[in-house]
Amino acid sequence: MKIAVFSTKAHDVRYLDDANAGNTHSLTYIEARLSHTTMGLADNQDAVIAFVHDVVDAVVLERLAAFGVRIVALRCAGYNNVDLEAAKRLSIAVVRVPAYSPYSVAEHTVGLILSLNRKIHRAYAHVREGNFALDGLLGFDLHGKTVGIVGTGAIGQVVVRIMAGFGCRILLTDPLPSAECVSLGGIYVPFETLAAQSDIISLHCPLIPGTRHIVDKKAIANMRVGVMIVNTGRGALIDTTAAIEGLKSRQIGYLGLDVYEEEGGVFYEDLSDQILRDDVLARLLTFPNVLITSHQGFFTHEAMSAIAKTTLLSLTQFDAGTPFDQSVVLVPFTRT
Repeated sequence: MKIAVFSTKAHDVRYLDDANAGNTHSLTYIEARLSHTTMGLADNQDAVIAFVHDVVDAVVLERLAAFGVRIVALRCAGYNNVDLEAAKRLSIAVVRVPAYSPYSVAEHTVGLILSLNRKIHRAYAHVREGNFALDGLLGFDLHGKTVGIVGTGAIGQVVVRIMAGFGCRILLTDPLPSAECVSLGGIYVPFETLAAQSDIISLHCPLIPGTRHIVDKKAIANMRVGVMIVNTGRGALIDTTAAIEGLKSRQIGYLGLDVYEEEGGVFYEDLSDQILRDDVLARLLTFPNVLITSHQGFFTHEAMSAIAKTTLLSLTQFDAGTPFDQSVVLVPFTRT
């Protein structure tokens, strides 16, 4: 198959090339994001591989269909950037990578929790400047604290296991309860109860209409004063403007973000020699109790390898007409 791969960096090329060894796919790597202005680069291709910031709306899908593209493969788990109804109408299959390494994101989540609590990022900067004082670095024991996990899929379950190991009380919310989480002592409660009782809240649910801005002004007001919120899911799970107000009022005591509502065009790019044009993100970066990473939770060797292999396996199966692993399918392809 001829495949256009959008939003590629050097690490994407490395892992996809390794996964393509022995296959006959022709991969065209495109550094630009897929959008209304770049969709023409997919002309004469059989498939498109897209990433989290690519635009895969009805306009793009209609153009891809006209080019003869038969399948869009997302090299990620989330699919909020894809118009699935348009894909169905146009008979374009859509597949994703539902699970790669849940440990990668879960471990990054816990890394953010530990860093925020024990001020590790600030301590590192202090020591580098010759400041060995402990002022401003006081943390708290995780043991005995209540941790609320929103979303108990593969990643959320790993976070539950880790935090249970710290001796935390675990509250959970998810429409599909996990027996494993319950066996670890987790208690399923409504989100409102979780928000009100948790010292730490970690978000691992998908971004769908019902979860967009699940952490909003009302939810934040219902939380414990000084709550820690960590988001390694999708940026729009949090109303960023409400979060800033919560930080200013000290209702939010700690905020860890690996994702951000308007991260497209910023995250994954080196803007160190430019003026940051996003005033909201710039404001977040001024808070000493906010720790932001650039959507790197997935970024481990094991996860990157699994993502590349799963993505290309789906395309190989599609091309050969062999059955898919149904867990990867978002829109099935109807052959005529």
